[in-house]
This record gives sequence, C-alpha cells and structure tokens, in this order.
Amino acid sequence: MKAQLEPFFRPAAIAIIGASENPSSLGHAVMNNMKVAGYSGRLVPINPKYREVMGLKCYRTVLDAPEKIDLAVIQIPAKFVPGIVEDCGKAGIKALLILSAGFKEAGEKGHILLDQVLATAHKYDIRILGPNCLGIMNPAIGMNATFASRGALPGRIAFISQSGALCASILDWATEQSVGFSYFVSIGSMTDIGFHDLIEYMSTDPQTSSILIYMESLTDARKFMSAARAYARTKPILVLKSGSSEEGAKAALSHTGSLAGNDLVFDAAFKRAGMLRVEKMADLFYCAQALAMQPRPTGPRLAIITNAGGPAVLTTDYLIRKGGKIAALSPDTMESLNKLLSANWSHNNPIDILGDGTAEQFGRSLRLCLDDPGVDAVLVIFVPQAITPPDTVAWAVVHESQQTDKPVFASWMGEADVTKAWEILEKGSVPAFRFPESAVDVFLLMNDYANNLEILYETPEEVPEAFTPDRMKVRQVLDHALSEGISQLGREAMTDILDAYEIPVTRVIHASSAAAAIEAANQLGYPVAMKIDSPDISHKTDVGGVVLDIHHPDIVKVTFDRIIERAKKAKPEAKLLGVTIEAMANKRYELMIGAKQDPVFGPVLVFGMGGVSVEVFKDLQMALPPLNMSLAKHLVQGTKIYKLLAGYRNMPGVDLDAIYFLLIRFAYLVMDYPEIREMDLNPFAVDEHGGVVLDARMMIERVPASTRPYEHLVISPYPSQYCKIFTLQDGGQVKLRPIKPEDEPMEAKLFDYLSKETIYFRFFGYLPEVDHDFLSRFTQIDYDREMAIVAETTVNGERRIIGVVRIVGDNWNDGAEFAIVVADAWQHQGLGSAMADYIIQIARERGFKRLYASFLKSNTAMDRLFRSKKFQIKSDDAHTSYGEFSLT
Repeated sequence: MKAQLEPFFRPAAIAIIGASENPSSLGHAVMNNMKVAGYSGRLVPINPKYREVMGLKCYRTVLDAPEKIDLAVIQIPAKFVPGIVEDCGKAGIKALLILSAGFKEAGEKGHILLDQVLATAHKYDIRILGPNCLGIMNPAIGMNATFASRGALPGRIAFISQSGALCASILDWATEQSVGFSYFVSIGSMTDIGFHDLIEYMSTDPQTSSILIYMESLTDARKFMSAARAYARTKPILVLKSGSSEEGAKAALSHTGSLAGNDLVFDAAFKRAGMLRVEKMADLFYCAQALAMQPRPTGPRLAIITNAGGPAVLTTDYLIRKGGKIAALSPDTMESLNKLLSANWSHNNPIDILGDGTAEQFGRSLRLCLDDPGVDAVLVIFVPQAITPPDTVAWAVVHESQQTDKPVFASWMGEADVTKAWEILEKGSVPAFRFPESAVDVFLLMNDYANNLEILYETPEEVPEAFTPDRMKVRQVLDHALSEGISQLGREAMTDILDAYEIPVTRVIHASSAAAAIEAANQLGYPVAMKIDSPDISHKTDVGGVVLDIHHPDIVKVTFDRIIERAKKAKPEAKLLGVTIEAMANKRYELMIGAKQDPVFGPVLVFGMGGVSVEVFKDLQMALPPLNMSLAKHLVQGTKIYKLLAGYRNMPGVDLDAIYFLLIRFAYLVMDYPEIREMDLNPFAVDEHGGVVLDARMMIERVPASTRPYEHLVISPYPSQYCKIFTLQDGGQVKLRPIKPEDEPMEAKLFDYLSKETIYFRFFGYLPEVDHDFLSRFTQIDYDREMAIVAETTVNGERRIIGVVRIVGDNWNDGAEFAIVVADAWQHQGLGSAMADYIIQIARERGFKRLYASFLKSNTAMDRLFRSKKFQIKSDDAHTSYGEFSLT
C-alpha cells in the first residue's frame, strides 16, 4: 500500500545508522547533508562509538532510541547489516534505506548476506530501498538522505536512477540549469522496492508533474508495466535506458548484477505502456519540462519564426532529417504576413522577419502561425541584434503562447545578452533552448509521445468473425512432443497447431525416398517446392535444403538426392527424415510473423518483411501480446512493406484486416502455451487473393506448472473465464462478462439508458463530456489491477450494455474502489445484487483485502445494497457515506 512508502519520503524521524564525526565516512556525509538541507523532522544518530554526533545525542542501537523511528538509513559494512535489520524489526521500524554495498554485486557471500536481510525484513514486514544506492532526497521537507556532494533544488520532477554515480552528475547539471525535483531517488539493487512501487507512489503525488527514470535492468516487468500503464496517460513517464548496444548491455550486466533485456523489446514495452523513451540525458529533462509547460502537439508540422536566416535553414534541415515536417502556410496566413512584414521577408516557412524585426512583428507572426490549421507547433529563434531587445520579444512570445492550445518553443541564441529573456520565457512556461536543434528534438519527442498515446487508446474495431481455437488439440501435440524429448516441431505437428488456430498453411506430403517424392509431386500437381525434413535443422535455406518451382518428375528425383546430400554435408549430426513436398504458392509478398520468449518481458511478437532476406533488410516491428485490431494495425503500419501491402503504383493491396485478425490469432497461440520459446511463420505469402503460411518452425521446452492463467505474460489478456449468464427476475437473460476496449460504442450508449438521477448518483452530480477520452478510461483497463463486469443483453436485435460494476485496485493488491450502475429499465430485477456478488467473488480471487466506496446519502438504493452485502457504513460528511467490505 502507499502507506508503506510514506516513511521513505515523508518521515517524521530518521535514524542515521553509522552516523559519524569522521569527515571521510558515509555516516558523516549523510548527517551533514540532512542538517545542511534543513530537514524539518527529527534526526537520531546511531553509533556505539559516539555519545554525540554533530550536536545531537547518539544512541548505541535503534533499540535504545526513546522515540518512534519512521526511517532508518544504514551505511555500515555489509556484514553487520543483517543484525541491524533485526534490531530495526524489534524497534518497529518499517522502512529501511540501505546505502551499503557488498550484497548482490559481491558474489556468493553477498547473496548470502542479502538473503539474511530479506528474510528478516519479511519477518517484521519491513520495506527496503537499496542496497548499494546513493539515497533519497525530498527537497520540499529538507530531506537529503544521501552521501552526494550537493543537494537538489525543489521542483516538480521525480527522478529515479539505478546508477548512484549518474545521480551525482545529474545533481550538478540540474543545479546549473535550475532544474528542481519533487523526489530524487537512487534505487540501487532493487531487492525489494522497485520501479513499479515508486511509479505508483509518485504518480499519485500532486506535487509531481512527471517521472524520469534512468534504467539499466528490470526485474519485475509485469508490475512495472501495470504501474506505468495506469498512470502514463495522465502523468508523463520518461525513460533513459542503457544497454541499447551489445557492448552497453554487457556493461549494464556487470554494473548491476542483473540481466539486461533485448533493447528492441524494451522499445516495444515502453511504447505499449505509454512511456516516452529518450536517448540523451539532456532530452530526459528538456522533455519533462516542456511537457509540464506546454500542450502536446497533434502532429509533426513545425513553423519557424526567426530574425536570422542561417540558423533557421539549419534547423529546417535538422527537422526534416529527424522525420519532422516544415509546415505549409495557408494562403490566408501568407497574405497576412505580407501585410505585416517588410517586403524583403522570406515569403515562406521558415519565416525570416529579418534583423530589424520588432517585438510586435514577432508576436503577431506567432499568432498568425498558431491560428493556421496547417501548423502543429511553432519554434521562435531569436539572435541578438542591436535594434530589438531580446526581453521584449520574449514577452511577446509568452503573451501569444498563453492564448493557444498549440505548443510554442523558443531558442534565444547567445549567453549574457539573452539571460534575462531566458528567465522571462521560463517563467512564462515557454521552453527555452540555447540551440534550436534541441528544441526540434524535444518537439519531435513530444509528438511521438502524443501520437503513441493516441494509438494506444484508439478504439479498436471488433474482430471480423468469431474465433474459437482448438486448444485441446494443440495441448495434445505439445505434450506428445515434450514427452518424446522433441524441442523443434516438424511440419506435420506445425500444420496441426496452425489449423487449430485457423491460420492458413499449405498442405505438405512427407517423402522418405525419391520415389515417394515423385509420387507426392504427381499427386499435388506441378510446380512444387521441396524442403529438407529434419527436427535438427531450423533454417532450411542455410543448408541448401529448399528448392522451388520444380516442374518435372525427373527434376524431383535429382532434387531429392541433392537436398539430402547438402543437408548431410552441412549438418552431419542431424537426423534426416527425408523431404516435404508442397504445391507452389505464387503470391506477390512474403512476410514473417514470429514470436520469441524474452527473458524480461516474456512472449514478444515480430512482424515484417519475410523470406530469405529477412535478416538483411530487417524491416521488422515488435509488439507485446495481447493484440486487438487497432494494435495489430499499427504493428503492420510500422513496417516499410506496409506501403506495398496497402497498394502501390496500380498494384492492388492485400486484405489488411485479414492480416490484423491473423496476428490476433497468432498472438493467442503464443499466449496460450508458455512452452513456446520461438516460432516463425516465414514466409507467410500474401496477395490480394489471400495469404498462406509456406513454412513454419517452433521451438518448445518444458516450463514449470503455472499457478494462474497467463502468468508468463506482462500484460494480462482478456479474462474470458469471467463470462457467465444471469437470469433476471422477469426471465430475461443477461450475459455478464469483462469489459473490453471494443465496447466503447456500447458504453457510450449506456448513458442514453440512464436517468438524470442515476447519473447524478453514479457521478456525484458531475458528469464530464462523454467523449473518447472519457470512455476509453472505462473500457481500456488493466485486468491485473482493475476489473469491470458489464451486463450485456439484446434489444430488437441490437446488443446493449445495461449495467457495469467495477473495482479499481492499486499495485499492492491492498484495497479496491467499488462502483456500480444499472440502467433504469433493468433495475429491481436482481441484476445489481448479482453483479455486486460477482465482483466481490472476483476481488477475492484476485487477492484484494478490502473493497470500499463513497456514495451520496440520498442514494438510498446504494445504501440498501451495501448493507445487504455486509459493508460497514459510516458517514463521510453531511452529504456522503463511506462503505467498506473486508475480503479476508
């Protein structure tokens, strides 16, 4: 629960274990930093060597301290830490910040010490941040529990880092740049508290505008994704991830003692969670500040206003290279600029108003660009001139930026001459940059962030048709293969599996001799393709094991012998079963659809250009399952081959919806069987007449039995196990099922079936505009942390949602907020009671400890419902009541 982290960030009393008068010790550095920062709480030094440290009474152990300690900061040799943790447990201290090194990164002895620490912490219900970290800062309360050489300025950015050394350099840079922090955390080895805990805590803090993360590795990807997905839409989360190169990943491994995952998979995961990944440390902070100051752009079209042509031209070149667009100004805008500016202005975008341009011309030009529907954002570049004061132009830009919902960026080039202007711009919430290229970088990153959020919460279409895979059939195939010790499935098994998930695949005939191959080819009809059949050969082309377009029996015989001979030479140890024969499929495009098991994020999907050139062109995109039609569409659209698939230069396009639906079925296949380690459908041949898998491979291995469905995934798929039928008191039937993103249109219509009184009770008298943004928050949910059960019925052939009950929990599975609404025409039929019982059952299964809800006292129906379910009711205030239900 959030209360578990409160002692780390807002402690009333802190014990400094290892406090010292020795200026060269960590204990002295922490004590000094706390005193210099002006900590508003009580400091309690702990060290048996001293009676007093820095004028404060020092105690031998925490057990001797007379007052209640909220947080213990430990900076003593690792071998003594287990005993100290025991003392803290006995003293009732529930939060430990362990700065000491010598644990996870120190080999076997360190792991033994860490196990002892964690066992003791578990015994006393203690939370731990660290070990091997720099510490924590909360400038708002004067808390600097670190051994850094300087403190942090107060601000609204929360910064979390796995690297203590990087924290020190960031503090130095941030002070010079006047960047302030709400929290500054060195997270260390993450043996207990991880990124997800801190995201959960900081995202609900009103003093934090954005969360910045420096990440080297990730240990609990599912909780991380759940926390990030819950808050990234309302509070930007920016990530700088090291280990993007093979060499960088190796360095990250040796530095943290943890495995660094595949960098492309991290990219896919960050996008799926709605986070923004940056490549440079400066961009991390520049973007955070810009997102806090300015609205998000709605496109990549930038207008540039300047009094210096050279920098503007260079900036335009840079913008285009980075994938942005220079905005095309409308005729009305051009006409107005012609009237406003001198005859010698550039007459184009960039808008060069020349060196004698006035503050008024800057401001009015900015207004014209912001009013142009073809402009998504504006960058103002100012170079100091003798005529126009930099600060007056800055005031003009600030004034106009406050009258728009489009982002405005500024680059006042220079140093001493523009210092005052920078201050004016920053105070006016206009991001100011020394160089315009930095502004372009931030603009494009903000646009990527906004575009990704729009994609994530786009309302998906319903799948084109019903889909019911034969899961039992696949289970039998996999169990048989594993019992036989087979790790790579043959073509016959793959055909059975793909058939079970309605994935079209060519028919093949196995031939163990040349004669059998000829008979098979004659049966299928020419031309045919011949491929080596071996459980030990994964890439058939690499061993010369694929021959296409064979038209005659004599060629079949020669080809059989040649394929077997090549395979024996390339893989002498391989078991050769013969060849497979299949009819040629002449399709225009070859795609690859694949999956692999990532050590951090579990199953990952891959889509792109296929065939033998897949590793040459590397036109591939990755995504995490599960998929819907919208996510599948954007996965395909992210590839270069998409333009060809959509239709190009009078060539017909393929059925893209069929590909999207195929990807959804493929994703379910990967999700349903954690035994799948790798799978390729390559090539998947496709044209305007349809598609078919020409070759497929799957690598499998035994996995431990799971305790719950889909626990090997980092994003929970649709929980279809919660679908059931309920009979109303009038005999009508209603389907109770979890909500899904595709329900948004029906969810919107639900409001047509609610009376004003019902809406008033459900939303406490206030109903925001029922638009996509509002509805997507109710329909696109994380099934790990919340659940919504809808009641669906059919009226005059039309499907309708007539009720919703939901619980929204936190990342710690402590409590969940309860809410319910039933359309007026279906009230008093037992539906509300049944839905409440069902969601209570689900909450118990999910491990929540309690449910709670606030409701208006005038809502007597809700009061009766809660009392009938044994909720404990108490008065909140004159108008509202509070109900709580224990699930333990």
